Amino acid sequence: MATAAEEIRVGERVVRVSSPDKPYFPERGLTKLDVVRYFLAVGDGILRALRDRPTMLERWPRGVFEGAKIGTRQDNRGDAFYQKRLPAGAPAWVRTAHITFPSGRTADEVAPSELAVVIWAANLGTLRFHPWPVSAADVERPDQLRIDLDPMPGVGFDQVVPVAHEVRAFLDELGLVGYPKTTGGRGLHVYLSIEPRWSFGECRRAVLALGLLMQRRRPDLVTTTWWREQRDRPVFVDYNQMARDHTMTSAYSIRPTPAALVSAPLDWSELDDARPEDFDVVSMPARFAGRGDPHAGLDERRFSLQPLLELADREGLAAPPER
Repeated sequence: MATAAEEIRVGERVVRVSSPDKPYFPERGLTKLDVVRYFLAVGDGILRALRDRPTMLERWPRGVFEGAKIGTRQDNRGDAFYQKRLPAGAPAWVRTAHITFPSGRTADEVAPSELAVVIWAANLGTLRFHPWPVSAADVERPDQLRIDLDPMPGVGFDQVVPVAHEVRAFLDELGLVGYPKTTGGRGLHVYLSIEPRWSFGECRRAVLALGLLMQRRRPDLVTTTWWREQRDRPVFVDYNQMARDHTMTSAYSIRPTPAALVSAPLDWSELDDARPEDFDVVSMPARFAGRGDPHAGLDERRFSLQPLLELADREGLAAPPER
């Protein structure tokens, strides 16, 4: 017999959670309601990461189980799927942002304005949220620069950490402040708030310039070679994540693997001792309650992209081609 739905008050809203006992991470004994409670526990943090940003929903309505796969353009028969457009039947209070994809097609994408939207999406099976680096007020000019340090297969987190420290050192030289977080896997992201004055292409050019400099500073670790089969170093600075319609997993999103790890914002002082497996749906609420959100100051100051664009000019870089 199906478990009765629960109604949860979230701010001014009441959100219905259907099938609250449905197993979502059976190996951890976690249900849909556990996932909802997790997002409530880190509510200030995840809303800060998503607020007013067009956001793709990664939905796992059947939960995460052995052999589960996410649908792709080539094969849409997966157990999970990406939702780029506002789902049918969404409440009137779910706001959207109108965006244009590289193909020229457009969509009204969910742009969370309150925590109730996150909980509503969690009831639909959303585990990972993929926000654009723009606000709904200006979807053409990013206000976040996102640096993706992507390890090659078989490369450990411990090899990514020194690259992140090198990125921080260079940003410090330019008077810029970056904020690191785990991906929920072996990689790291570094976020930087910027003035919304530059295009996606200029932002990608800036990250590529930074990546090339990291490649020179840490030739033992860093590559910017696009084609995977040609990479001969363990950590790829993925500049293409700043392309239009390329998104990165938000802080506090849940990785759809049996361990239920989450993308964890960090202080730089924590980086050497942190491990991705330290942060999951069970452990993160206590951490959040005890120390708050390490990314709370991310949007307090916006920086100019000009120092990185001047580096790109010195490198003779045009905007990388769209991929």
